[in-house]
Amino acid sequence: MKSFTELSEREVLALAVANEDEDSRIYRSFADGLRGSYPDTAAMYDKMAEEEIAHHDMLLDLYRRKFGDFLPLIRRQDVKGFIQRRPIWLNRPLGLEAVRQFAEQMEYETARFYRRAAQSAHDTAVRDLLNRLAAAEDKHERLAQELGEKIAPTARAAEEETARRIFVLQYVQPGLAGLMDGSVSTLAPLFAAAFATHNTWSTFLVGLAAAIGAGISMGFAEALSDDGSLTGRGAPLMRGAITGIMTALGGLGHALPYLIPHFYVATALAFIVVAVELAAISWIRTRYMDTPFLQAAFQVVVGGVLVFAAGILIGSS
Repeated sequence: MKSFTELSEREVLALAVANEDEDSRIYRSFADGLRGSYPDTAAMYDKMAEEEIAHHDMLLDLYRRKFGDFLPLIRRQDVKGFIQRRPIWLNRPLGLEAVRQFAEQMEYETARFYRRAAQSAHDTAVRDLLNRLAAAEDKHERLAQELGEKIAPTARAAEEETARRIFVLQYVQPGLAGLMDGSVSTLAPLFAAAFATHNTWSTFLVGLAAAIGAGISMGFAEALSDDGSLTGRGAPLMRGAITGIMTALGGLGHALPYLIPHFYVATALAFIVVAVELAAISWIRTRYMDTPFLQAAFQVVVGGVLVFAAGILIGSS
């Protein structure tokens, strides 16, 4: 890799040409990835790609006038300290807010590159063009904001609602399913062991095994349920991991108090943890599933109490 300060004016211009070409293709990729769910935002990135193509043509015209038709191959990864960008445009589906933040950062970094290149340029024409492009990138950043503001409020609201539905479908639902299963299904074996043995360490081991076993089972079940291609539920590996982890955490919550050696203190604390878990599940259902809180609480508490009572009765018999 070469240091930026070691680049000649010819190499700086070639690098700028390659940079503008890559940026335009990134914006086209954003537009392509967002068009199905966010058509107005996709149109905005199409316009930004056209701006980058215009910058590319200006740089290429200057290069050809000064250095001829041969354009050396030099890319950002060939230069130390040059702009390095995480390729989020390769992921599907694209996150709306992540793309917006990435685009703003792109414009800011590109403007800084042009200003730094202009400072080291000896040729007046090259320096003037780089300074103009730096100013254009500043305007381009503002253009992105203005184009975003021009999106009709109804279209923006629709896009935000689509983003919310995708988030709920791909993250909240599998996480909530895991949390509910881990918090409720592990109550019976945990409290059965507790009231059968009155041994906190043995009870903790039963709770730990139940939580991990339920997490593995739920994770595989969710991952194998569908591939997400038709339902839009996202990558099966991600869904399975979210469900499995939340199931294990839900089960571990009321098992951890049994690390306390005093049985009744540990059991009282476990009761409190169970109440907090059920309240958290009810709140999540109200917040993301549009279920009235009292209705959600009633449904969750009834199920939890039945499982909880079954464990105590079995353990005390």
